[in-house]
Amino acid sequence: MNHLSRWLVWLSRIHKCRGFGIQSPTDYAFVRYVVNEHWPYYAYAELKAADWLTQKLGRLYFRLANWRQPSMMLIDNWQTYWHAGCHKTQFLHELSQVELTRVDITDVAAWDSVLSKCNEHSVVVVEGIYKDWQRWDDIRLADTVGTTFDLYYCGIVFFEHNKYKHNYIINF
Repeated sequence: MNHLSRWLVWLSRIHKCRGFGIQSPTDYAFVRYVVNEHWPYYAYAELKAADWLTQKLGRLYFRLANWRQPSMMLIDNWQTYWHAGCHKTQFLHELSQVELTRVDITDVAAWDSVLSKCNEHSVVVVEGIYKDWQRWDDIRLADTVGTTFDLYYCGIVFFEHNKYKHNYIINF
């Protein structure tokens, strides 16, 4: 993604910064203190990446693992970031229940596999939602999905049904 398009995305979402307009206290806290946290964490110095998007997503995954503290996750190429956020996490090839995981928007089979193992405490990160907006709409409108967060580069899906279904667009 070039510099100009990155700035255009940021400017188009500038009014969605830092949880403005979010009425739910838990959703606001999630956006403010997990998604858009700007304080330096203890592992940032050792988790440096070559390009800005890898570093931005990696730090988000680190903060998600630090916040969620999953006991088990699927093995993926972001394992270094997940593990830095939660040292007790075991990485497996197959899960019986999803606590926190990541799938790519283009991998429909992986989404279907993960979806069958989700409950009201599961959190799924869908990476690359800007590549296929129709697929992202299908995911966020599914009956099993509760609250979603559209960060442009990825989407975060919660499966809680004790709150109203809502899609938040966040300037990430």
